[in-house]
Amino acid sequence: MIYNWKDTYESRRTGPKDALSKIRKGARIFIGSACGEPQLLVRTLIDIAPNLADTEVIHFLDIGTTEYTDEKYNESFRHNALFIGWSARKAIQEGRADYTPIFLSEIPLLMMRGRMPINVALISVSPPDKNGYVSLGVSVDITKTAAESADYVIAEVNPNMPRTLGDSFLHVNEIDAFVENDMPLLEFFQKIPGEITRSIGEHIAELIENESTLQMGVGRIPNSVLPCLINKRDLGIHTETLSDGVIDLIEAGVITCRKKTLHPGKVIASFCMGTRRLYEYVDNNPLFEFRPCKYVNDPYVIAQNDKMVSINAALTIDLTGQVNSDSLGFRFYSGIGGQVDFVRGSSLSRRGKSIMTLPSTTDDGMRSRIVPYLEPGSGVTVTRGDIHYVVTEFGAAYIHGKSIRDRAMELINIAHPKFRDELLEAAKRQGYVYKDQILPSVLYPKEYETVWTDKKSTQVFFRPVKPTDERAIQDLIYALPEQDVYTRFFQNLKSFTHKLAMPMAAIDYNDKMAIAAVVGKEEPESKEKIVAVGRYVRDPNTDYAEVAFTTDHRWQDRGIGTFLLQYLIQIAKEKNIKGFTADVLSQNVPMMKVFSKAGYPVKTNLEYGVYELEIPFGQERRGHVNL
Repeated sequence: MIYNWKDTYESRRTGPKDALSKIRKGARIFIGSACGEPQLLVRTLIDIAPNLADTEVIHFLDIGTTEYTDEKYNESFRHNALFIGWSARKAIQEGRADYTPIFLSEIPLLMMRGRMPINVALISVSPPDKNGYVSLGVSVDITKTAAESADYVIAEVNPNMPRTLGDSFLHVNEIDAFVENDMPLLEFFQKIPGEITRSIGEHIAELIENESTLQMGVGRIPNSVLPCLINKRDLGIHTETLSDGVIDLIEAGVITCRKKTLHPGKVIASFCMGTRRLYEYVDNNPLFEFRPCKYVNDPYVIAQNDKMVSINAALTIDLTGQVNSDSLGFRFYSGIGGQVDFVRGSSLSRRGKSIMTLPSTTDDGMRSRIVPYLEPGSGVTVTRGDIHYVVTEFGAAYIHGKSIRDRAMELINIAHPKFRDELLEAAKRQGYVYKDQILPSVLYPKEYETVWTDKKSTQVFFRPVKPTDERAIQDLIYALPEQDVYTRFFQNLKSFTHKLAMPMAAIDYNDKMAIAAVVGKEEPESKEKIVAVGRYVRDPNTDYAEVAFTTDHRWQDRGIGTFLLQYLIQIAKEKNIKGFTADVLSQNVPMMKVFSKAGYPVKTNLEYGVYELEIPFGQERRGHVNL
């Protein structure tokens, strides 16, 4: 096989029309994917359209360079998209072409089991190497399986096709006809991220830990995260598709793949879409292994990567967490692709995460993309049971394993502000949330997030309280000893109901401010916990604010109360509050010590066993307090 390959190649080398002349009417033709499309063969196929009839064209991720979906070719071709590109979208919506919804990992099984038999495969390959092997280059995905399953394989041999390594090779003996062409490969240029996509990328980057392995779906939003990862360490890649952005992170030493638990030291991919720079970079580069998607997209393979993170885009998400990614109502728009494969694989991964991304509104800003319910006809691509994180430009919501009420509140909290009230009203009508539920009137002030180390060298995350913290605040109160409850509320509370907790969580961040001390994170293998809360409420008549603190008894005597007081003073001064007031039981010595460290003079008045405190900010601070 090795020694006679040149004779075989020469005997099968021919022109495009001659190679295609063997296609019978009614055949099923597979065309190589995305930027690996065999351009000369496809153009010639269109030229011979009058000789064909009822020819089914199978395509995954057509990037729209051909016109065989035009209405004038209806008698010759019937397009069947396994993922809908823009050129096929109109034909499918008009009923002139078909869409087959299926997981990318299962498409090869259709071909191998004869459920989707391939009569002819048109593929694009690199020139043969010295042993007679051609590489499928930028498009291994389902192309390799199609070529191995087809009755007749025509390869467009292009010297511009990179020789990618991995399970990406076919021998010339496995190919029936060779057509040579030196046309430049198709290039895919990512749009420059706008402000919204950059913001989404920044929120996603905050969720990605060092040594994570990443998958990024197709589109500008998943790829917007790449520039935001420049400060991460030892990231790995296991993804269906690659874009140019990975090059910068590899050259910066961010993507090393050294810590991967599966294929360490290797970038694993199925195809790539980018520019000539990317194609030249992957050419004969042993860092990259290209494999068919029957392997790359297998959820059980994906799950073998520890800290596997999948990043994919959605069209809409409803308040229960159902994700629609392939249709706009009854109009099919894209496809399932590898999204579900990687959502499930990352969910099964040790310390894995799946992230769904979308802008909060449509491009014209007229409609929310977080919706009360999916539009009739919209498909559920990812179920409400699968979803982990949802990210918009307004933040990240972790909803996996949470109740409908909790996830509805989490999703409303990251929706566009102009749609939050109507989403809340819809959630009330649908019985998802409390009928008296309220929301903050202003945006969450992310600028007040900070990290501080306590006396026991434990890092504590401080952030403004959110409406979604209601249950966490209740947990904090219920965990307090009875004496702590009495010193905080001046009474023995029998319960701390929604009516008491909601006003403490849904605040306006101006006249009412609350800062939570948080340990842990909201993610699959851990849970965020509030261990302390400091809050103030402004009196509009005096511009003084009453301040109060609640700290888990296991986290007392670690400096948290002192930090909270000083941090709240800093914020209150920015809000033009003149000072703080507080009522403290005389036996509450620890709290009095906290106020003595405010950095400002404290005026006290003792009446009936209660200290009435006043801390004016107008006077000089005593010493320097480092926040």
